[in-house]
Amino acid sequence: MRPRILIADDDEGIRDIFQILLTREGYEVDIRSGGDEILSDNFKVPQLFLIDKQLSGCSGLDICRHLKSQFATQHIPVIMISASPDIGILSKQAGADDYLEKPFDINCLLRMIKEQLQKQQLAGSLH
Repeated sequence: MRPRILIADDDEGIRDIFQILLTREGYEVDIRSGGDEILSDNFKVPQLFLIDKQLSGCSGLDICRHLKSQFATQHIPVIMISASPDIGILSKQAGADDYLEKPFDINCLLRMIKEQLQKQQLAGSLH
């Protein structure tokens, strides 16, 4: 089974890049342009969330807090993405597992995803 990554980003170009890149790497990709469906828990639970800090109509940080407060998703890694220079502090406060500041290196993103999925798998095998 291919790991599923749910991506929330309101920039169509960025969504297209993620779709192509992550599909090519063997991941199943679920793309959302906003956070409403995530906040209403209307999605198939993935193995990892990749969320932009600034979404139309809501904050990616609020989505992260929501995911980390729900029993079904609190154990799933969340990587926040933002052009904001304070994303490190903000994402940590929201409970994110990691963050990337835009612009970012694609290899860094792929390495971060792989590390978070491995951590999740290891944690799951300990329970």
